[in-house]
Amino acid sequence: MESIRVLTLKAMEATPSTFQDYGQVVEASPDGQEFGPHDAQLDLTQGTPRFYILRLENCPLKFASITHHASVTQCIGSVGGHAWYLGVAKSSIVDSNEIKDNTGKKIVQSRSGHSYVPPDIEDVQVFKIAGSKFVKLNRGTWHAGPLFKADSMDFYNLELSNTNETDHTTHYFKKNNGVKSPMAESIMIYGY
Repeated sequence: MESIRVLTLKAMEATPSTFQDYGQVVEASPDGQEFGPHDAQLDLTQGTPRFYILRLENCPLKFASITHHASVTQCIGSVGGHAWYLGVAKSSIVDSNEIKDNTGKKIVQSRSGHSYVPPDIEDVQVFKIAGSKFVKLNRGTWHAGPLFKADSMDFYNLELSNTNETDHTTHYFKKNNGVKSPMAESIMIYGY
């Protein structure tokens, strides 16, 4: 029988400072405020933007894979400000001109053509997002979720019209690292 290693990560509140390595937390601003760094800094230049309401059902507080989008920033927030959770890891996209890997880490080419280093399970952080705010994920930020306790939730989502077809790279922890991650208020990652 395989031995199981347990790593427990406490979900932290997503704030502009705690989330800055992964993107932005955007909160309400007064009417008439000029555009600035408090607004989502978007990159939607690689296609047609798609803004829609996404209904998710049965997304319990656990995950076994993590995904990134290399061509777009993505914004997501819950309709109604209900609490939800998101596992993230920093972007690990590798510039094709810099594919000389001196770190010993495996470089993978995605089916959409870009190169990346698979995320380490130790680099995953979990955030709780609640209230009238949303997160903007930087291009290439790995993410697992939205995850939530309710049976279903609605989310507004801004990405490109073809993000899920042409720009959806997934890393499976169980398959690639022997890890599956169940999550509660704190997340436990077990495996290897």
